[in-house]
Amino acid sequence: MSSRPSDFLFKLIKSLTRAEKRYYKIAEEAFNPLENKITVHIFDAINNQDEYNDEALKKKFGNTFNTTNKSRVYDSILRSLDAFHANSSIDAQIKHDLHCAEILYKKGLYDQCAKLLMSTKKMAQKYERHSGLFEINLWEKKIIEKDNYSGKTEKDINSFLHDDLLIGEKVKNFNDYWNIKSRLFMILNKRGKVRNQEELANFKSIIDNTLLKTVESALSTETKYLFNHIYSAYYFGVGDYTNCSDFLKRNVDLIETNIPIFEEEPNIYFSVLTNIIYVSSQLKNYDDTFMYLRKLREVPQKFNVDKNEDMELKLFSSANSIEITIYNQLGEFERAIELVPKIELGLLKYADNLNKVRVAYFCSCIAIAYFGVAQYQQALKWNNKILNNKDIDDVEEAHCHAEMFNVIVHIELKNDKIIPYMLASAQRYLKNKKRVYKFENVFLNFVGKMIKEKNKAASKDLYQQFLDDINQLRLDAFESRAFEHFDYVSWAESKLSSFTFRDIVEQKAK
Repeated sequence: MSSRPSDFLFKLIKSLTRAEKRYYKIAEEAFNPLENKITVHIFDAINNQDEYNDEALKKKFGNTFNTTNKSRVYDSILRSLDAFHANSSIDAQIKHDLHCAEILYKKGLYDQCAKLLMSTKKMAQKYERHSGLFEINLWEKKIIEKDNYSGKTEKDINSFLHDDLLIGEKVKNFNDYWNIKSRLFMILNKRGKVRNQEELANFKSIIDNTLLKTVESALSTETKYLFNHIYSAYYFGVGDYTNCSDFLKRNVDLIETNIPIFEEEPNIYFSVLTNIIYVSSQLKNYDDTFMYLRKLREVPQKFNVDKNEDMELKLFSSANSIEITIYNQLGEFERAIELVPKIELGLLKYADNLNKVRVAYFCSCIAIAYFGVAQYQQALKWNNKILNNKDIDDVEEAHCHAEMFNVIVHIELKNDKIIPYMLASAQRYLKNKKRVYKFENVFLNFVGKMIKEKNKAASKDLYQQFLDDINQLRLDAFESRAFEHFDYVSWAESKLSSFTFRDIVEQKAK
């Protein structure tokens, strides 16, 4: 148990479905009615709470509401869940069969044990469960040993070695790919996309591995998925969305042609679809975007998954972030704002489970939507949710964008006295995080000059110079990343014409 058993117990009970709760109570009351009476009462009391209240429970149960009994309730729930879900997945079935095989072996029913192991082995091979195959081989060896190898040939014994070596190679192969993928994603999640040659070299050093020379180096379906996953992430990180899209499409095809292997992990398919939808929208391939969005909404049916809270969370997170992004890109800011009430409810409902990158992305998209309809106070409110959230501070790319966007909103609000302080804050943060790249330098220098300039004509010249500079930077593979967060070009153009930011974004999208 954790050092916070009560909190964990409350969350565990609240995660249970109606059927799981019913099964737990039946099992507890049947197992030992007198001894487990208090555990059922504690269970019911916590289940009836909307928010965890430790004091109320102590008042109700007195000394019986102690660490021992809370641990007993927690452990008994896990036992009932284990029984309830005994055959709910391939892994669970294999573990169950192995336990049954162990029981049969210890009872001396060796023929029955061997027969069960044979059928379990076929299942493990079909679904590529390599760790299960290791354990099955161990029990098969025990059966051979107890008969002193009677009826077995050297070829039979060597076949075990061959199988073990092949399984071991596949497990090592997967672990090697997983290591490469995880190192790459750690950088992506913390630093964001590549912005200079040093960061590019770091990315390349991670994927410069003989395993990644060809997909044939991947020895199983799961490692083939990781091969494509690694390259899609790499090309995403360096801003090559065309190649990124190609590898994402390979994984969509791989999963759709190997549903039995992936059907128990719909999150993998869900994640690939979410990524390819975003990349397709960045490439302005809107037909593909909406086609993959339809596939995303069909995941529960395709994988025969009940709409549990986890699936609802993913559908909320992915579908809404995609829709608001597309509306912002098309200049349809009112339609983006129509999604805000639903997004706000989701952010509140799933506050404990949404990752900070996704929260920051939602806040940024909503801020831009309000900026697009000139509701600058609302834009500021949502942007401040990023700047004032310490958890999001680790998401450097999102925070850096929020610092610069903050300056732009104050420019629109004509908060001339505040802008210098906002500029200083942005400069300080970017410098501390070592994120002052070419674009950031151009932007900070432009704002620094503009706040000192009182002449209107000269200010126009500064905007024109800024526009010329960033149009050049857009051609730079490293610097083009900055324009994915906010359309700085359209904003600068709006300051030099009679058209609004919204007019220009909308016109470009046609």
